[in-house]
Amino acid sequence: MNFLSKLFGSSSNSKYDLGRLEVDMHSHLIPGIDDGSPSMDHTIAMLAKFEQLGYRKVVTTPHILNDVHPNTPETILGGLEDVRAEIKRLGMKIEIEAAAEYYCDESFLPIIERNEILSFGSNFVLMEFGFLSPSKYEAQALFNLQVAGYVPVLAHYERYPYYFGDFKKVDELRERNIQIQVNLNSLTGHYGPGVKKMAEQLIKNKQVDFLGTDCHRMEHLMMIEESLSLSIYKQIEALTLKNNLL
Repeated sequence: MNFLSKLFGSSSNSKYDLGRLEVDMHSHLIPGIDDGSPSMDHTIAMLAKFEQLGYRKVVTTPHILNDVHPNTPETILGGLEDVRAEIKRLGMKIEIEAAAEYYCDESFLPIIERNEILSFGSNFVLMEFGFLSPSKYEAQALFNLQVAGYVPVLAHYERYPYYFGDFKKVDELRERNIQIQVNLNSLTGHYGPGVKKMAEQLIKNKQVDFLGTDCHRMEHLMMIEESLSLSIYKQIEALTLKNNLL
């Protein structure tokens, strides 16, 4: 098998190396506090997969979503310490930090006002919108975050149908130092053809600042691994991403 690989070339040579990103900044790995990992065993299995895929660090971002996932800095950071203790016990090398994925509704503005924000890197804040219609709190939340000294990062921007095809808006957002994050599984078609098309065009337009797994379970990482030979990854090589600065 090794001889044949040398003779004809290994197919893995054409796969994108996720280790080039170094850091994943969107995931749901704290056990049992949102719709992500259900247990510590599942969390550790996913972190082992991150290591295998070449990542050196994961910034996990549990949901903070009103009464659905009413997380606080205390619940998230407490869960983080439990995960870190298990990583240390097992001798794993991967680093893990925690921030949050904030849902942009009426409950988000008071969180900003009270300065209870969990940020990552140099004051980046991950926030998401609903999938049916724009948030009426979007403009105010973005303004308040920036006034408070934070850099907003819009989670999985390609998944909002009401913004499909509006690349002028993307330019306007980025000109205001509002960052755009794209999910790697959007490239697989996991969220549907419209999302896939939008993600691909954002990459081709070089309108992407962060790539994230947004993994909630092991299957998400397996789908990403299986997609690494897709031609769109050649376009990713031309992006100026910020993942490895975290």
